[in-house]
Amino acid sequence: MRRAVASGNVHRVISRAFRSRRTTAAGLTALLCVAALGLTACSSDSSSSKATPTPSASSAAVSPSASATPSPSVSATPTKPATTITSLDAITVTGAAGKKPTVTAKWPLKIAATTSKVLTAGSGRTVSDDATVRINYEGVNARTGKSFDSSFSRGKPTSFPLSQVVPGFQKGLKGHKVGDRVLVMMPGSDAYDSQGGNPQVGIAKGDSLIFVVDILDTSFETATGTAVTPPAGLPTVTVKNNIPTATTGKATKPTSLVTQPLIKGDGAKVSASDVIQVKYRTWAWSTGSLIEDGYSGSAVTGQMSGVIEGWKKGLAGQTVGSRVMLIVPPAQAYPNGNATPAIDKGETLVYVVDILFAEPAS
Repeated sequence: MRRAVASGNVHRVISRAFRSRRTTAAGLTALLCVAALGLTACSSDSSSSKATPTPSASSAAVSPSASATPSPSVSATPTKPATTITSLDAITVTGAAGKKPTVTAKWPLKIAATTSKVLTAGSGRTVSDDATVRINYEGVNARTGKSFDSSFSRGKPTSFPLSQVVPGFQKGLKGHKVGDRVLVMMPGSDAYDSQGGNPQVGIAKGDSLIFVVDILDTSFETATGTAVTPPAGLPTVTVKNNIPTATTGKATKPTSLVTQPLIKGDGAKVSASDVIQVKYRTWAWSTGSLIEDGYSGSAVTGQMSGVIEGWKKGLAGQTVGSRVMLIVPPAQAYPNGNATPAIDKGETLVYVVDILFAEPAS
């Protein structure tokens, strides 16, 4: 979504851009609500992202569509009783990491608690329980042995926040590393039992599910990397409890955009067409007062194409994991001022932004 930069604050623009992405990204839109597919669990507010000065959880509620043909009902009665396992050694996965796996076992199977096992070890960042991840995966019903969903088959990875998917997926991936191929098995209580199963993809209440997951990327929890010492003459940034504060002091107000990395992350470079996930704070140069506090809540997600001009130019080319100070003149922010948050006409703004995740827009 493209909007005039003066139509609202950066958080509002990001939130609206994010909502637009969810309603237009083919095959990745609120799929459980629409078609009861994939990993996402529906909630009453999962389709909205509130535009408030303190960000609410706004990472994408995205899950892949299923390759299975929907069916109106499903019976959980197997041809023989399911064997309850406690170890994943009963399951065989073949196929190299990065390629579509084949999952075999003596079906039907069940498991009492979500269990995971690293098949191929990676060495990247560790996945936190509230991370956004980019993955490829294969989903198999342990009652039937049939695949019900596969990003490998669609030929494209998918990204979503673990806080917005079924509990077993979150439990199975947290603590693993980027580069891991992970085998996860979860009981129905950690999958779709609370919704009575997922009949459109052949999942009955009580079915245990198996996922083979290649973890391709995960969001940073905070800016992480090499500290950068800013040149003299810029505002001073101090950090307490990992929350930055910018003080203009005797700094000279610039007339053009200033982009100053404070921490250089080791992630990929942000492109002008990416969807980004950030935490940020905003100060008015004239008063030094804090205008927006985007560090006290969850990270905000949105398209680079929908943010103010100063962010478009200042964040493009920066690396994920970085903390960046932007000094944005009014012409590249809110030349006519803004009502909420209150920004005076002609105000120069100081931002400190943590870039936590980025991926190409769908």
